[in-house]
Amino acid sequence: MSAYRIQRSAGERLDEIYVYTREIWGEEQAERYIRGLFTRFDDIAARAFPWRPIPADFGVSGYVCHYESHFIYWKILSDGTVGIVTILHERMHQIGRFRDDFS
Repeated sequence: MSAYRIQRSAGERLDEIYVYTREIWGEEQAERYIRGLFTRFDDIAARAFPWRPIPADFGVSGYVCHYESHFIYWKILSDGTVGIVTILHERMHQIGRFRDDFS
């Protein structure tokens, strides 16, 4: 398995996703969803899942993929490790939230 690191903003988003999902759909669903995100992180780090470059409008270099209701944004760190930068719900205004998290 290849390595990845969860950056601060992504860690905060994971906490938010867990709490929200637990409150709305229960603990079992929250745990399933978070486990699914971590499985996707593993797949990203292993380069076993398709992704695309972040759109130029965002003004940063990195990649994005979709997992259920969220977009996962990451970049390749200087040591070759995948840095999971942020996780945003598909209904969020991506550019504004993304710039806050990527900086």
